[in-house]
Amino acid sequence: MIAALAAGVLLTLIWGYAWIISGRANHGRRAAKERWLAEPFLELLQRSGLLDRAQSITAGLHGKLLILNGETWTAGATHRFIAGAVGAGYAAMCAGAWLAVLSGEQTMLCIGLLLGLVIPAAKWKDTAGKVERRKQDILLLLPEVLNKLMLLLGAGETLQRALVRCAERKDGKGQEPLLLELRKVNESIRNGESFAAAMEKFNRRCGVQEVSVFTTTLLLNYRRGGDRLVLSLKELSYSLWEKRKAVARSRGEEASSKLVFPLVGIFFVLMILVASPAILMMRG
Repeated sequence: MIAALAAGVLLTLIWGYAWIISGRANHGRRAAKERWLAEPFLELLQRSGLLDRAQSITAGLHGKLLILNGETWTAGATHRFIAGAVGAGYAAMCAGAWLAVLSGEQTMLCIGLLLGLVIPAAKWKDTAGKVERRKQDILLLLPEVLNKLMLLLGAGETLQRALVRCAERKDGKGQEPLLLELRKVNESIRNGESFAAAMEKFNRRCGVQEVSVFTTTLLLNYRRGGDRLVLSLKELSYSLWEKRKAVARSRGEEASSKLVFPLVGIFFVLMILVASPAILMMRG
């Protein structure tokens, strides 16, 4: 009880100190989550120098967030993301400490401390999972886009007009990352940017090796056009379809593994439902 009270008071005092030195108390227009969690701990992390010392670690996180949020994402935004994750974990620790004081259960303090470590790690892992999911979505759609591009080029369309039509989807699936990036390419070209520069930016935004090969193939052959470009794309499509099969297979295995835990839970519930009447009859 005394340990929980001391932990709660100490954690609250540290949070209050961080709130005061952040100087954000009067900025009521900021979002509540940023005002209460991100800003105070961002100030603490910056003053302690932890962000500078952990720069090699946070660089990987910044690269993932840059892929997810686009080129406008800055290093300061990554620092605020880290501060928000740390603040959420710290809030769980404070809540656990005070719940332990109110309930008299030291277990609540341990749970709060555990959540304080798990929540930032879970946010970090969730970012990596979103990047991997985005990569898989691009790999699943890229062979279809490539096939459509080859058909349009074979029908006499220019490469730029073919890319515009490839970015259009009328089946309700127009929000895939690859199609969104292709639309940005078309917008950049319409605004006067060169095709090569727009495709280079497209390659960086996607951050997928297969897209890099696709982009390189287009840039090497788009001036030639005609059968030479279609032939190069056809050779590339074989490997992309194999990659698509591998991604689909891995997603199927992932889905089947996720079903194991609910099935085990249902199995135990059924065992209890079947066995409990027999046990009650034996006792009776």
